Amino acid sequence: AILGPPEVNVTSCPNCINVTIKLPTSHFRYKGKLLSLIDIYEELDYNITLKSLDGDHKRPRQKTTEEVFSTVVGELYPSRNYCVSVEVSASLNRRAIPSPWKCVTADPEARQGYHEVVVAGAGAVCVSLIIAAALKCMHATGFILLKISFPQTLV
Repeated sequence: AILGPPEVNVTSCPNCINVTIKLPTSHFRYKGKLLSLIDIYEELDYNITLKSLDGDHKRPRQKTTEEVFSTVVGELYPSRNYCVSVEVSASLNRRAIPSPWKCVTADPEARQGYHEVVVAGAGAVCVSLIIAAALKCMHATGFILLKISFPQTLV
């Protein structure tokens, strides 16, 4: 039997991509129950091939005993597009169909949301200072008069 293809999802993280893999289903039944590939082989190997501007790079072979699992491919260039394909095989069965390519852009290290909060906060402080300065000027030039009556002894 040929194994695959697995279901693959990719999401971006800072300078990395998170790859979620769901093993392919088997067609083997035992006593009416559909067996998973883990039920059959106990442990499976998976290979991730990463495609970028630099070409294709096969990651080292990894092992899994889970039906659905995630792995992080790190140390990537930020804001660059990466595509991944995953192939699942067993020690007793190396015949496998790789997953279709899934692509995502790796996030830059600093999150955009953080910069927006900093800019908004700095903007609010600047606006407050401008308003305070305008009020001070208006008071000094007489546009705003303070109506405070002083006691006769202080005048």
